[in-house]
This record gives sequence, C-alpha cells and structure tokens, in this order.
Amino acid sequence: MAKPKNEYVNREISWLHFNERVLQESADENVPLIERLRFLGIFSNNLDEFFKVRYATVKRIVDAGKKGKSVLGGERAKDLLEEITKIVIAQQSKSIKILKQVEKELENQNIFIVDEKGVTEDQAAFIKDYFQKEVGPELMIIILNDVTQFPVLKDTAAYLAVKMVLQSETGGLLKKRNELQYALIEIPKGIDRFVVLPKKDGKDYIIILDDLIRFCLDNIFTMFDHGSISAHMIKITRDAELDIDNDLSKSFIEKISSSVRHRKISDPVRFVYDKSIERDTLRYLKEKMGIQENDSVIPGGRYHNRRDYMGFPSLGRTDLLYEKIKALPVKGLSFEGSLFESIAKKDYLQYAPYHTFFYVVKFLKEAALDPKVRTIKITVYRLANDSQVAAALINAAKNGKQVTVQIELQARFDEQANIEYANQLQEEGVNLIFGIPGLKVHSKTCLIEREEGSGIKRYGFISTGNFNEATARIYTDYTLFTANDAILKELNKVFGFFETSYKINKYKHLIVSPHYTINVFNKLIDNEIANALVGKEAYIKIKMNSFTSYEMVDKLYEASRAGVKIQLIIRGICCLIPGVEGMSENIEAISVVDKFLEHPRLFIFANDGNPKVYISSADWMTRNLVYRVEVGCPIYDEDIKQELIDTFEISWSDNVKARVFSKDQDNAYRNGDGPKVRSQFALYDYYVKKLDS
Repeated sequence: MAKPKNEYVNREISWLHFNERVLQESADENVPLIERLRFLGIFSNNLDEFFKVRYATVKRIVDAGKKGKSVLGGERAKDLLEEITKIVIAQQSKSIKILKQVEKELENQNIFIVDEKGVTEDQAAFIKDYFQKEVGPELMIIILNDVTQFPVLKDTAAYLAVKMVLQSETGGLLKKRNELQYALIEIPKGIDRFVVLPKKDGKDYIIILDDLIRFCLDNIFTMFDHGSISAHMIKITRDAELDIDNDLSKSFIEKISSSVRHRKISDPVRFVYDKSIERDTLRYLKEKMGIQENDSVIPGGRYHNRRDYMGFPSLGRTDLLYEKIKALPVKGLSFEGSLFESIAKKDYLQYAPYHTFFYVVKFLKEAALDPKVRTIKITVYRLANDSQVAAALINAAKNGKQVTVQIELQARFDEQANIEYANQLQEEGVNLIFGIPGLKVHSKTCLIEREEGSGIKRYGFISTGNFNEATARIYTDYTLFTANDAILKELNKVFGFFETSYKINKYKHLIVSPHYTINVFNKLIDNEIANALVGKEAYIKIKMNSFTSYEMVDKLYEASRAGVKIQLIIRGICCLIPGVEGMSENIEAISVVDKFLEHPRLFIFANDGNPKVYISSADWMTRNLVYRVEVGCPIYDEDIKQELIDTFEISWSDNVKARVFSKDQDNAYRNGDGPKVRSQFALYDYYVKKLDS
C-alpha cells in the first residue's frame, strides 16, 4: 500500500539530504583545510555507492515497467529518478564550487595544485621522468576508431576521453586531414591520484594524475600527426546488486564470486562527464555506449572520482588536519593480567574510538592461548585489510580450540575480501558458517566457552559495529564485554540458529531479528504509551544510523500522539517527519555529522523512572528488522546503563555539529543558547574525566 507523501520522507531523498550534510562539512571553515578535502572525497564516494545500489534499484523498477509506489513511499519510480538526478546535479555543482574555494585557501597555506598548463620547466623534467617510470607502463589505452565494439568501462573507474584532429596522412595509417581520432585512457588505480612535486621556496606543489597524463599526451600519441588534442574525464557507475544463481552444483562461495564478477559488466546507471567536453565528443560517446533515457547523465567538473580526495596527502601539515586523539583505556579494565578474570566480576563497556579497540583483539588473543578455553564463536561482517581479529582466530584454531566463524559473504562491497578471508580461515582449520538462505547475518557478537572448576563458564561481547581495527579509529561504536550467563546462553542459541535455521528459539533477554525485534520494540513503546496516558514519566531516546521502517515510524507517531516525549539522533536516512501537529509534535530529531562517523544503535525507554537500555546491531530499517539476523542486548549493569544515558545526553546537547530534521528538510544547524557543545569532543572529555574520578 502506498504511503501518503506528507507523512514520510522518501528514503532516497532523505539519503541525499544526509550526503548534503557531509558536503556541509567540506564547506565549514572551522573544519581543518585538508579534512575539508577529505569530506569532499567522502561525499563523492557516498554518491558512487548510492547510484550503484539505491538508484540502480529504482531504475530496475522503471525498466520492469512498474510504478513502484508501494515500495517508494508513494513516489512514482520514474518521477523519483528525475528528482534524484536534479538534486545530484545541484549538489555536484555545489561541490565543485567548494573545491575551488578550498584550493584557493590551500594556496594561502603555500600548497598549490597545478594543472598541465601551469607546469614550470623544473617540474616538467620531474613529471616526464615520473611518467616514464611510474605511469606510462600502467596505462591502458584504447583507440576507439579501430575497435568494432565499444569497450566495457569498469564501474566507477575514471577515463580520459581523448579527441585528436589529424593534420595529414600519418605513418602509413591512411588517416585523412581533419579526421577525428578518439581514444580512451584508463586512469591507473595503483598509482596515487595526487603526485607531490619537488618543493620550492618553501612551497608545496601537487599535480593530479589526470593532469600529469594530459601533460604527456603528445608523448603518448606520437604516432598520430594531430593538429589539436584534448582529453576530458568520463565515468560510468554500474548496478551493484548481486544476482545469485540457483545452480545447486555450485557452493555458496562460488555463487557469490560469480555474482561479484558479473557486477563488473552489469547495467550502467550513471554517466558523469566533464561539462567542458566538446559536444561532438559527448555525442559520439553516448551513442557508442548506448546511454538510455532512464540513465542518469550528470555534467560534472574536470575531475571525477573525487573520492580519491579521502587520500589527499597531508604534506606533514598537521595544522591542517584534525588533532589525533589518544584512544583511552576503559576504566578498571587493565591490559595487565587476564581480561577474563576482570569480566567475570563485572561488565565493561568499550566506546570506540574514545576507548581503544585493542580490548577486542586482546580478548581474542587471550582466548587463543588460554588452555582452559574450549570454543570460540564469532560473527564477521567486515574485517580490516590486515586483520588482527582474523589472526587471533587462526592462532586459536592452531592451538586446538574449536573456532566457529559466521562470515557474511554478502557484506556490500566487501564480498571479495570476505571470500578471501573465508578461504584463508578454512585452510587454517576454522569452522565456517555461510549464513542462512534469504537472510544476511549482520549481528556483531562473540561467545567463548572456558573450562572452569567442574563446568563451563561463558564470556563474550556484543557490539554495535564491525570487528575492524581500521574503521574503529573513525567509527563510533559500543561493545559490551560480559560474563552474564543469562545473556550468553541466549547468544549461544543465536549461533545454534545459524546451523539449524528452521528452529526458532525463544529469548527472554536478547532482541533478535528477524523473529522478535519488531514485537519487542512495539511492547517497549506500548509500555511508554500506557505510562504517558496515566501521567507517569514516559520518554524514548534512540540513536541510530538510519530510520526507514514505516511500521516503526507509525509506532512512534502513535506514541507521540499519546504524549510520549521522543528524542532521535539519526545520522543518515530518516523517513519520519518530526514536529508535525497532531502527528509528531512530541518528536524531535537531529543528525550529528562530524570528525567521526556516528555508528552506534542505542535505545533508552523511561519505564516509569527505571530506564530500560539496549544496544544493538540493528537500525530500524525493514532490511534489519525482517531480512537480517541482528542482536540487541539489554544493559543490566547500573553503572554502564548510566554511562550510556550520559553519552546520549551529550550527543543530544550538541549545538555545533547537530542538524535538525524538520518538515523543510533543509539541514539547518541547531543553534542553542549557552555554551557551545561539540558532542564528539565533549564525549572524549567525559571519558578523560571518568578515568580521573
């Protein structure tokens, strides 16, 4: 059933509003200059993924001849594609202006980005040598006039579309005067996009790889006697949905591998080009590439794949970067001695990156060596490229522990990495589980069984984020370390579900998708509604990444109408519209986008003065509630419960980096009276003081 447009924000449009908040960071003069460039890179990378996944999904609906109103919040799919393209063109234009402004400010800091026309004689010698040794051997060049079929362009790879106007017959190639010769140059991915040139007079110089190649065009095409030559950037984005075949003779790994390979030649959904490209060149490319009416054609700037700005060189200029924080220890949880002994006495909360992520690694390393540990069970969604977590699990298997890893092969854009890890773990004797048909396993859990006395004692951790050392430095996430047997017995049932998926377990403590999450949260909300109706304290405080489930939106609308006070901190998509009289006047919602990426899921219910607090791997999105295995965990330790409430209140008090969700969807910054609170900085200070108390 289609939803009325005035009750919900379309999820795709809301996502674009989120990416606008990322773009705001790149325009914020209070953000360090090189960090602003990196936010431009994040904005671009986000947009690439959006077109691969969300835009591609809507386009599939259009291509199938359907309207899609029932799944798109009342929007017709064709209209939505047009609206998306309009918004993206405006955002791209804004991002180009921001980039130009940042480059001007870099020049004030004696950092100059030069193009092929601004190269000095000394720089030319360096560039020619660099090209000959590093770039030339890596180039893939295709002369388009000489191929019968236009080449398949790689997804989101950047290409220079070269146009030459020939002067005369050349080298026996029988080319006519003024004949147009077209070629494609693929920008190599294995070479840094930003080439640092020799420093001079205290000034730093950088040339973008694209311009370095442009500078060497004559050298590349020496066999053509051309009167003029030009090169403009183009890029294709392809549908990233995995189409998994039903061949029973193939293993699940083989099916995923095949689907990932097919992604490279899937249908294009976006064509981006340098808006200064010659009209005849653009017409030639669109015709040869078969660009369709439903494809998003985006005129852009001179440089594409601006996601590479995430890796813009620091040049040793720490004054133009965020100050690095020193990750703190968890109070009372020492790296000296055994973590098991500490956790056996009480629960502990790790809040990365304010706390060091090394507690997770240390916990697994200790388990790998401890003679009393019998089994280790863990869910894996995304691992670091050089994962200490994986190394600890392999170490445990080599020491005779029974190690079981549920690894999600369909983790979006990490499929190939997870396939490689799966093969490596399997070769080292780790028992692998590849999920459940029709469900992704997105839970973040670990369970260890240890022989103590005459029986088995369980230890474990439940997290809101991935066990990834790299992202743990920039993603904020909670991890609860516990030896609470009531919780861990139920966690063992979850691992049992992976192996016997037809068996639906009952849970008293954990909130487990796909079978129970909606019902449990509905009961918790109903309790607040009942309390509000009789005048008791009633509130709901939620922190999530995204909120798209219309069912849960409706439930919060119901709670709002009953008088329950609701505060939402939603980083990304939010389909709920707060502050509407008669529908959501008791709901406030903000988004915090800042130095770190906000990733926790935290749920707090007043419960008439005795708050119930949960952390979870699940956002309130249909996919998390219905189509994934997720685990939410209650917090029973009163100190940790208060700590989580404190962290929510600090985030809620943000009046520097918080944007307000409203009917206008304008990403307005929240302005408040009193002292300025930048929540991510305030949270670090909170934990510093906690150590000193």
